[in-house]
Amino acid sequence: MFTEYKNLPNNSRVWIYQAEREFNQKEIEIISAKAEEFINSWTRHGDNLKGSFTIKYNQFLVLAVDESFNTVSGCSIDSSVRFVQQLEKELQLDLMNKMNITFKDNETINLVKLSDFQQFAKDKKISLETIVFNNMVNTKEDFENNWEVPAKQSWHKRFLV
Repeated sequence: MFTEYKNLPNNSRVWIYQAEREFNQKEIEIISAKAEEFINSWTRHGDNLKGSFTIKYNQFLVLAVDESFNTVSGCSIDSSVRFVQQLEKELQLDLMNKMNITFKDNETINLVKLSDFQQFAKDKKISLETIVFNNMVNTKEDFENNWEVPAKQSWHKRFLV
């Protein structure tokens, strides 16, 4: 059951999918329509899930579920993964590559392979102050407060010490 993202409680669970490039306006419309349709049919063993999505920087798709309404199960998570895989196929995007790292250079969002990020750290092209996107956050509150942070406040810091 779809609800507006802003209406979800802070402890809602989130999953972040980053694309290797920005979505264009048509893709945003398609993603938005399909995400709402998917969420309206998203269930856990036949019980509705109360969920939403948001798109950030035209490059990140965030799915969210209010687990105080109904908790997710392995099957419901699997169905969301299949939904994202369908989006990837239809829009020719890569949304699930966990080996890509995103960070900001001023207002520009850069996406690089993990090995390149490590090399940038060695070459001092990035620092502990570089703003990174921590896609490992689990809740809406964490997403809103700890997703876009200096590398020193994220798991990324291990490459910079």
